[in-house]
Amino acid sequence: MAISLPDARQLSDEVLEALRLRALRGVELGWTEAQVADLLGVSRETVCRWWSAYADGGVEALPRERSGRPLGSGRRLSDSQARHIRDLLDQKSPEDLGIASPLWSRAAVRDLIRREFDIELAVRTVGEYLKRWGYTAKVPRRHARDQDPEEVRQWLEVTYPAIERRAAEEGAEIFWCDETGVAADEHPARGYSREGQPAVMEVPQPHIRMNQISAISNAGEVRFMTYSKAMNAALFIVFLGRLLRSTSGKVFLILDRLKAHEKQEVEDWVAARQDRLELFWLPRRAPERNADEYLNQDLKQCVNAEGLPENKGEVRSRIQRFMRRLLHLPEHVRSYFQHPCVQYAAGT
Repeated sequence: MAISLPDARQLSDEVLEALRLRALRGVELGWTEAQVADLLGVSRETVCRWWSAYADGGVEALPRERSGRPLGSGRRLSDSQARHIRDLLDQKSPEDLGIASPLWSRAAVRDLIRREFDIELAVRTVGEYLKRWGYTAKVPRRHARDQDPEEVRQWLEVTYPAIERRAAEEGAEIFWCDETGVAADEHPARGYSREGQPAVMEVPQPHIRMNQISAISNAGEVRFMTYSKAMNAALFIVFLGRLLRSTSGKVFLILDRLKAHEKQEVEDWVAARQDRLELFWLPRRAPERNADEYLNQDLKQCVNAEGLPENKGEVRSRIQRFMRRLLHLPEHVRSYFQHPCVQYAAGT
C-alpha cells in the first residue's frame, strides 16, 4: 500500500527548511532531482530551483518564500458547492437523483456535479475531491430494491422491541436462524502474480456443495446442522427438534420466509409445541437485519482459506470444524451483532 505524503504547502516553515537541506544532500549524494522530489513529496521543478540557488550562492541563497499557488486556489468547486455535493452523497442514492449508476462511483459523482453546477470535471479530479472529503471505495452492502422501508421501520421500532419485552417476561431465549451453502470451489481471497499474468487457482469438480442451517443468540449461543440436499419442511423440523432438545426454556426463533419455513407441516409442528417455540418473521427482502447472515459470511471467508476441498465430505468436515470452534467462542458470536444493521438486536 503506497504511503500518501501531505501537500508540502501545508508544512511549517521549519519543516520546509529541513526538506530543502535534505533535497540538497540527496542531489550531492548522486540522486536525480526527480528521485529527490518523489521521495520528499515536492515537484521536480522545486528541487531544481533549490539546487540552482545553492550552486550559485550556497545555503544562504536558498529561496525561503513559498512557491506555487495557495492550497485550494485551483479548485473548481467552492466550499458551499462541495458541502452541497457531500450532503447529496450522504443522503441520496444515484437513482434518487436520476443519475444512471447503481452506486456513487467517481463517474456518477462527476455527473452529479455537472447536473448541479454545470461544472465539468475529469473523473480523476473527482476522485481527488472524494479522497479529500474522506470518502473511500468500498464493497457495497447489498440492499434489496423491493424492500419496504416502512416494513423495516415497523420491525425495528415496534415488532422487535415487543419480541424482546415478551422474551424477558416469559424467560424465552431469542435465536436468529438462517441457511447457507458452501461450494468447494469458493475462495474469496485474491492472489498475486507477475504483471500481465493471471493468478490461477486449481479448482475441484463443480457442484461439490454442502449446506448448513444455524441459529445464534446475542448471548453467544450457537446451534447448527449440515445437510446436502435442498432445505425442505422435514429437514427444518429436524433442526427445530434439535434446537429444542438443546435448550430448557422457551425459544423465540427469528427467520426469513423461506418456503420450507412456512409449510403447513411446520406450522402444525410448531403449534403443537407453542409452550416451547414461536417463530417470528423478518421483514421481507431484508437479510441484512438477520444477525445469522454475518456468521454465514464469516464461514464462507474462512472455510476454504487453507485450500480447496476435494469432495463433499471434506466440505462438511470444514464447516463443522468452523462451527464447533464457534461453540467455544461466545464473544466472537456476539460480535456478529455489532454489525450496524443488527446492532438493534445486540442486547445489553
